[in-house]
Amino acid sequence: MDLTGQKAPDFTLPRDGGGEISLSGLQPAPVVLYFYPRDDTPGCTTEAIEFTAALEAFGKAGAKILGVSRDTVAKHEKFIAKHDLGIPLVADEDGTVCEAYGVWVEKNMYGKKSMGIERATFLIDGEGKVVREWRKVKVKGHVEEVLEAAQGL
Repeated sequence: MDLTGQKAPDFTLPRDGGGEISLSGLQPAPVVLYFYPRDDTPGCTTEAIEFTAALEAFGKAGAKILGVSRDTVAKHEKFIAKHDLGIPLVADEDGTVCEAYGVWVEKNMYGKKSMGIERATFLIDGEGKVVREWRKVKVKGHVEEVLEAAQGL
């Protein structure tokens, strides 16, 4: 599934700290929407810390960052507090948004198959169109690559 050039599926999800965030509510700012498997695991923690560290640079590019996993709001809040994260995290507990973006996939780890979130990032322009997507993301160097793309909008 390639969403590049298409309208990004809109959603409204509960967020850390209470309340909700809708994708369309962030417009006209470009949005970096990143999906990650699970709070407080090594790769996910590194990615969240790196996005937090680059928050100011993304802000200068006019872009907002939003993290999505199927963890609960309570887990998100613990994750944010533990690692002093500065990015909003939304809870897609039923997986509807993961499905809409095609990131709920079968994974194969050590020969054991299970369903989970494929680490992926979508750059969405101010009109809600997906202008770039990264699938099967490797954390190292990823935030810099996304920032460069966001600065080009």
